[in-house]
Parts: sequence; structure tokens; C-alpha cells
Amino acid sequence: APWYARVGRYLSEGPFSNARFVFFIFMLLPVQTLFAHQWLTMPAYVLRAYSEGVANHMEWIVNWINPGIIFFGVPLITALTRRANVYTLMIVGSAVSALPTFLLAFGPHTPLLIVYLFLFSIGEALWSPRFLQYAAELAPEGKLGQYMGLANVPWIMAKSTTGLYSGYFLGRYCPTDGPQDTQTMWLIYSLIAIASPIGLLLGRRWVMRGSLGAPQAAV
Repeated sequence: APWYARVGRYLSEGPFSNARFVFFIFMLLPVQTLFAHQWLTMPAYVLRAYSEGVANHMEWIVNWINPGIIFFGVPLITALTRRANVYTLMIVGSAVSALPTFLLAFGPHTPLLIVYLFLFSIGEALWSPRFLQYAAELAPEGKLGQYMGLANVPWIMAKSTTGLYSGYFLGRYCPTDGPQDTQTMWLIYSLIAIASPIGLLLGRRWVMRGSLGAPQAAV
């Protein structure tokens, strides 16, 4: 068959034809921008906006809190929530990741930064491991690869789109020299991220009534 026929068949029969699945995975794109900000924005933000003592320990603050919580927290949280409704975990986890970002909108205060990183990581441990599991459970027989492949597209988009504007925002709101307005920068990022749990919550009944069905508990 010609390529355009194969593309048409993929769009009409593949995961793109499942509107609820597409909504579910792309609704998580806003909160996934926060993951990209951990390495696109956070290092420069800490170096520019905080005291020298904090900036000199930037790698420890940014690069150890999150991996440490994920390493120890994911197995524990997964075990504790194995009977929980997976879609509900997506809502709660993305909210726990997004809401602490508003703390950074109060300005560059070290305790708030640490609390943000801690809570953000807890949220990530809640929903991120279950995301691909849920995508796999939703895939019809014989289409697992297609569904898993599409499920990764929002993360790729989050990295690429965040990279388009993060440098501009750093230059405007958190320059190396001159007045800074990091509160506005993080408020904007917070409003972007909070769209995920709000959207998932608003679409919950529609998503679960359709082809996604009731999310299965983790095995």
C-alpha cells in the first residue's frame, strides 16, 4: 500500500483514533514541562537568584533531592498505592507536582526551594511510574507498541517546547546582572503545570466512561 494509505490507516485505526487516550496522555504535557525545567531552568535560577552559599551547593540541592526521593520513594509508594485507582493517582500525583511550584512564586527563599523539590518529587513518584503502565493497559491486543510509542510523545514535546522559551524567560526574569523578577517567571510556569490536574479532573468522567474504561489497579 502507498505511504499515504498506511498513514491514513494508522490515524484511523491506531491510538490517534482513540480520543480519550489522546486526551489523557497530552493532558499531562503541561506538568511534564516541570521535568524539563529541572535541567533547563533550575540550575541557572539557583546560581543567579540565591546566595553564594546556596549556589555553591546547587548540584546537591537540585540533583540529589529528586533522584533520592525517586529511588527510595517509588517502590514504597507503588506498594502502598497498588490497589488505588490509577487515573486518580494521575490527578493527585500531577497536582502534588504542580502545586508546590507556586511556592517559588514567593521569591528565591531556600526553605521554599527545598520544600518545592521535595513535594515535586513526591508527586513524580506518585504518577510518573504509573503513566506508561496505564498506557500499556489501555492498548488493544496487538497495538501495544503503537500506544506506548504515542504515550512518549508528550514528554518529547515537553522537552522541545520548554527549551524554546526557558532561555528567554531566564534572560527576562532572572538575568545574571540587573533586576530580577523570578516570582513572575515561576507563577507563569505554575499556571502552565496546574493545567494538567485540572484538565484530568474535568475530563475524568468522560475519559472513564469511554474506551479507557475504569482504570485497573496495579498488579
